[in-house]
Amino acid sequence: MRLIHIWLFPALWGVWLVFWSIAAFGAKPVRRRESVASRLSHFIPLGIGILLLSDPYFTASILPGRFLPRTAMAFWIGAAIMVTGMLFCVSARLYLGGNWSGSVTLKQDHTLTREGPYRYVRHPIYFGILLAVLGNAIAMGEWRALVALALFAGAFLRKIQLEERFMLEQFGDAYARYRREVTSLIPGLV
Repeated sequence: MRLIHIWLFPALWGVWLVFWSIAAFGAKPVRRRESVASRLSHFIPLGIGILLLSDPYFTASILPGRFLPRTAMAFWIGAAIMVTGMLFCVSARLYLGGNWSGSVTLKQDHTLTREGPYRYVRHPIYFGILLAVLGNAIAMGEWRALVALALFAGAFLRKIQLEERFMLEQFGDAYARYRREVTSLIPGLV
């Protein structure tokens, strides 16, 4: 049982990353991209968040301790939340198709996606990743995982501001209407 506690979450993230890498090959050519400085403003916090989740020695002296006791229930609840977030995220990626990019871009022949998870939230990939990181944090029960979640959330909120601007410029009234009808990040709330 100890092996599953050690390897389940890295294996899930690994499978997700393989899917994500393969799916990137179908992306449309870029027409407009955010600047390098802008990209760094959300990539750096994400990178630090990834380090916090994956390397227990990265912050061992700064963020020691747990916010939840280590229990089988917390582990499996976290795993279920993580898998739910990943599936939501993967579903959104499939609906987005060739419009997807790791950085804020507009693609050639970019289309406005409102189907699938995009009916419930305008940024379902970020929602799914945040849900997965939340599940990971619950299973870990360590403060460093909560800091990672906060870094992911901050990076995605920054990225959402940029994407919203690009989408409004590209789709005008259609995107403004979509913004009025569908929440940004958390279905039914934000």
